[in-house]
Amino acid sequence: MFTFLLIVQTLIAAALVTVILMQRSEGGGLGVGGSSSGFMTARGAADFLTRSTAFLGGAFVLMSIALAAVAGSSRQPTTVDTSLVNQSAPASPVVPAPQQPAQDAPAVPLAQ
Repeated sequence: MFTFLLIVQTLIAAALVTVILMQRSEGGGLGVGGSSSGFMTARGAADFLTRSTAFLGGAFVLMSIALAAVAGSSRQPTTVDTSLVNQSAPASPVVPAPQQPAQDAPAVPLAQ
C-alpha cells in the first residue's frame, strides 16, 4: 500500500512541476494566441493551468498526509536484543607475522 501511494505521490509531483513550468511568469499561460472564443485561448490556458496547479497542489498535500499516516500506522515497535548483554567478547587469536627470507640467502631455482 505504501509503495503504491508513493508512486502516485511521485506522479502528482511530476505533473505539478510540469504544470508550473508551463505557466508564464506574467500569468499568460502557454502564450497561446488565436481566436477569442474557445477553450485554449491565452486566457483559457491560463485559467486551466491555474486550476490544475491548485488541484495538483492540494492532491500533493493530501497524499503527503496519507503517506505519513500509513507510515506511522504500519511501523513496528522497536525491540532491543538483550541476550548478549552479560557475555564477554571472545579473545581474538594472535596471528604471527609472516617471516621474510634472509636477504643474503641464495635463491633456489624451481625445477622445471
